[in-house]
Amino acid sequence: MATAQSSSLSGTPGIAGLAVSSDIRPMEARLAAELPSEDGWQYEPKWDGFRCLAFRAGDEVEIFAKSGKSLSRYFPDMVEAIRALPITAFVLDGELTIPVGQSLSFEALQLRLHPAASRIRTLTQENPSLLILFDCLMGEDGASLVGAPLRHRRQVLERLYRKIGREGRFRLTPITQDRAEARAWLGRAGGALDGVIAKRLDGPYAPGKREMLKIKLLRTADCVVGGFRYESDSRLVGSLLLGLYDLEGKLNHVGFTSAISNAERADLTRRLEARIEPPGFTGAAPGGPSRWSTERSGHWQPLRPDLVVEVRYDHISGGRLRHGAGLVRWRPDKEPSQCRMDQLQAEARPAELIARAIA
Repeated sequence: MATAQSSSLSGTPGIAGLAVSSDIRPMEARLAAELPSEDGWQYEPKWDGFRCLAFRAGDEVEIFAKSGKSLSRYFPDMVEAIRALPITAFVLDGELTIPVGQSLSFEALQLRLHPAASRIRTLTQENPSLLILFDCLMGEDGASLVGAPLRHRRQVLERLYRKIGREGRFRLTPITQDRAEARAWLGRAGGALDGVIAKRLDGPYAPGKREMLKIKLLRTADCVVGGFRYESDSRLVGSLLLGLYDLEGKLNHVGFTSAISNAERADLTRRLEARIEPPGFTGAAPGGPSRWSTERSGHWQPLRPDLVVEVRYDHISGGRLRHGAGLVRWRPDKEPSQCRMDQLQAEARPAELIARAIA
């Protein structure tokens, strides 16, 4: 079995001596409207988690985010799971996720980014993390695979995964070269599945470069404007707060759009200010300041719920639009009471796709 020292090509012990430097950045993707039409592409589900690179050299383990910052402190369960593997030297690219029920919870991931170690330990016990693997930058022989084509890196990853076994905290992402199958995955995107990634089979690993393609399926929803926020250091509207009615008739905050042109900002501000009227949202309301938001972002103006907009979104998580929505048009023809939660597509259940992982 390899040791930290023997896994190094340079003779330097530990992660610092690996053939792949720990300051390498993950290969990234650029947005594309459609799946590629030509041959030579590999397709994978795009998972909704924390992208990371996992390094191991003997007992030394590190997990780095895309930013280069260490995630090891927040995911001690994954550090220990990696340390317990029978393979003692590798560099893997994957997605940190947390299964909750039959789905993956991005909220549970965010909760892990907590300053208190005791809180992290509690969360770790309640909902252990899972690492979905999709690339290998260095195998157990200690040789760098960064310059190798994807088809070879995938073969090394599959061999490594067979040694790991699928009963632990690791899964191997499904792949296909069938465009129709990739299109079917895309049709189920929107919840825990975040779209489809396309990679060139003959392409090397390109650190920090947008050499992959990401394809997302955009959907629309009609939402009530339940409030708004001013721009920073301005008295002009910066974003519209979006709401949908639940079965109890309560208006729940589900997201925002800031896609407002400068030309219409002043007139829209006057129009909105004439409608300021509490409570705005009668169900779930926009949150106040937190460690992820500023004091200003917790301040919002409630509106009389009589304005409706159509927005474009790509992803939902926990019954909310995960990213800022695009503003398609105003809907004066739409009754606010018609803007209901059932417009949002049910969140994708990733269990079936994960179950296809190679054992």
